[in-house]
Amino acid sequence: MSTQSQAASAQAPVPESSGVDLARVALRAAKEQAKARGAAAQQKKQARRGGGLRSGARADGRDPLPLGAAINRLITERGWETPAAVGGVMGRWPQIVGEDLAKHCVPLRYDEDPDERVLTVQCDSTAWATQLRLLAPRLVARLNEDLGHGTVRVIRVLGPGGPRRGYGPLRAPGSTGAGDTYG
Repeated sequence: MSTQSQAASAQAPVPESSGVDLARVALRAAKEQAKARGAAAQQKKQARRGGGLRSGARADGRDPLPLGAAINRLITERGWETPAAVGGVMGRWPQIVGEDLAKHCVPLRYDEDPDERVLTVQCDSTAWATQLRLLAPRLVARLNEDLGHGTVRVIRVLGPGGPRRGYGPLRAPGSTGAGDTYG
């Protein structure tokens, strides 16, 4: 600045800012700071979420999610954690019980009551059903190790399913027919 302009500015009376003017200046500065903080936070949020896909002006429950996150959220909201975990065990049945046992014994269903949590398994012969009944306590411990304590309390073992025995007029007394060892 030149000397003349400095002298002119020194001589010109500066109007004093009133309370309203000071408030406007402070409000403008606060808005600019908030806007800068909001923009930085928005960029961080978009980077965490993997882009700027949003359903509207503000984030809410309708925003798109990755498929795995959406399925996990649905399982949690509906209380399906235990049945989903047991379903995973049914898919890994050969790894859990071994190839030999898995060839002859198949898990059918999981029933979850407050008192009992039962895994029902069907075997293709009575010999394998007996074998599975003997292994049941160790198998329950192994399943609970994978799924969490108390998820499976009982393994119900079913024998082979054979043809229905027909008790009709042509039945010979004393014959057992295709019975327990069918399969």
